[in-house]
Amino acid sequence: MHAVAHVRMELGFRMTDIATRVYNHTWKIDPIVRSVLDTDFYKLLMAQTIFRRHRNVQVTFGILNRSTSIKLSNLIDIGALREQLDHIRTLSLSRGESTFLRGNLFYGKRQMFAPDFIQWLEDFRFPAYNLEKRGDQYELTFEGPWLETTMWEVPALAVLMELHSRAVTKGLGKFELQVLYARAMTRVWEKIGRLKQLQGLSIADFGTRRRHGFLWQDWCVQAMIEGLGKAFLGTSNCLIAMRREVEAIGTNAHELPMVYSAIARTDAELSEAPYKVLADWQEDYDGNLRIMLPDTYGTKAFLDRSPDWATSWTGVRIDSGDPIAGGEIALDWWRRRGADPTQKLIIFSDGLDVEAIEKIHTHFKGRARIGFGWGTLLTNDFRGFVPDDGLDPFSLVCKVLSADGRAAVKLSDNPAKATGPAAEIARYRRVFDVPEQTSLPVAV
Repeated sequence: MHAVAHVRMELGFRMTDIATRVYNHTWKIDPIVRSVLDTDFYKLLMAQTIFRRHRNVQVTFGILNRSTSIKLSNLIDIGALREQLDHIRTLSLSRGESTFLRGNLFYGKRQMFAPDFIQWLEDFRFPAYNLEKRGDQYELTFEGPWLETTMWEVPALAVLMELHSRAVTKGLGKFELQVLYARAMTRVWEKIGRLKQLQGLSIADFGTRRRHGFLWQDWCVQAMIEGLGKAFLGTSNCLIAMRREVEAIGTNAHELPMVYSAIARTDAELSEAPYKVLADWQEDYDGNLRIMLPDTYGTKAFLDRSPDWATSWTGVRIDSGDPIAGGEIALDWWRRRGADPTQKLIIFSDGLDVEAIEKIHTHFKGRARIGFGWGTLLTNDFRGFVPDDGLDPFSLVCKVLSADGRAAVKLSDNPAKATGPAAEIARYRRVFDVPEQTSLPVAV
């Protein structure tokens, strides 16, 4: 049977004709971001923690294109970019979306979000942005109260990524687009076929921020639902989770320790700031939401210096550096602290594709509970499908630049992902006792 026909038969549900929609793009049908909930679940969880404690901290976020060979300002029209960003500023939470957040079961808990936070979210509108061309890149920043600027991260990245996709595919005819998406569908389905062979697999879609496009992410989620069954845990995208009736998945991100650390006034306060994040988080959430992200200032040093009560947390997320090495560090830490690693959860989420998932799964199977957050190479793998690799995914991020006027820093387990002024990076390395690190390639 032809591969594309096989994909259509296997999936067995009514699918959007993505090629036709791309070919006939109109503004009213296909705005890139179509809902306040078209964001990752962890943004809402973090926003609630920020709402309760730090809503008025002044934070600046900024877009950083690590793949400098991708000249975004030459590919993306600034007027089209402004139009999409301005459209986002018109969005508000619908009544149905509010009902979903108020009444749905998240991580086994109803009323995950408090009424006063939901009321704030119902009234929320995206704040102003600052956009300028800087050579062949865009400088896009968001300044204001942390609670508001944090909401820009995911939609801003999604807009830039999809405008890039649209620019590259703009000259393709309808049949060329049909073939392009048929090849991409076949690739995803073949990956899913490999993943089905992994006994005990647990995997979720983490691909919102650097997706090829909203319709494509939605298709990928539907393919995972049909192809993986119970092995598919859900999606980080709140809107797709609501529409497809799957779990919304997510915990927390690097911005929490970055901001907590930036507002620390002394080296002593700085050294304790990441653990203050954990203390606040466990007041708000429990169970499988107690997943720590230890790599912001070096995983090993973070775990070695952590308070005893941190050992009771459900697990860790490995998001930079060598994933095997990171997982082994976590296992060793639990053993030294007297915890049973087989009862702990390790989530891997850094630049994963099928080969890496297979390798990690085989290495750690039976030694801990393991899960995977599959991101860019699920929702944006069009590698080799157009000339000059024009649709290859690239590394675009939106990071905290400053908080209350102080520079924000991220070290990571991979120094190629470090952000912040050089002098502050050196200070943080000293305070957090981070040794020399080996740089690894950053593809996505």
